[in-house]
Amino acid sequence: MDTTYSVRYREYAEAIWEIEEEGIPVIQARIADWLGVSRASVSEMVHRMANEGLISLDNEIKLTDEGRHLAAVIVRRHRLAERFLSEVLKLPWAKVHAEAEVWETTISEDVEAAMWAVMEDPKTCPHGNPIPGAGYKPPNMKPMALMQPGETLRLERISEELELDPEMMRFLDESGLRPNASIEVLSKDPHGALTVSVDGSPTGVGVFAAERLFVEVDA
Repeated sequence: MDTTYSVRYREYAEAIWEIEEEGIPVIQARIADWLGVSRASVSEMVHRMANEGLISLDNEIKLTDEGRHLAAVIVRRHRLAERFLSEVLKLPWAKVHAEAEVWETTISEDVEAAMWAVMEDPKTCPHGNPIPGAGYKPPNMKPMALMQPGETLRLERISEELELDPEMMRFLDESGLRPNASIEVLSKDPHGALTVSVDGSPTGVGVFAAERLFVEVDA
């Protein structure tokens, strides 16, 4: 890990990467919501990052090559840590995101290499999000919100935005809404909320979550 930049710089670079990954325009208000900080704090920090050459400021905030490298390292180590905590240490699936937030800034290059080897080169985190540099080739996906009654598809990925909410992660875990689960839509109300069967067990999924859960579709 490049220790030139403080943890705060790394957190912001990671957030910008994740927001971009969701296809959302990166603006200061969005970063504030994502990190749970004030807009004044974001304004101050993005100008510092711009002065350091980590981002460019235009209509949207974009990572420069240096900023993208910094973000890729921290996102990679975060998602590797999630996988390690889940698969090797057997920490509950719903808790690994929060714990990986602590691990991501302390993992060295040697530890990262050892984690890759122990887990035999994983491609995604336990929530289905790609590990930068792992060579992951995503399948065709769509939000669960676009599924129709009678349709059955496999859950592929859970948005990082949902991972920010511990209560949501507990709900997903308890409902079996984890990658590789078979999802059948039983009904859909006029507002878009779903009743789904998850590997045979019914549960309700609100619009916010359904828009951030991604299912695999045929090529």
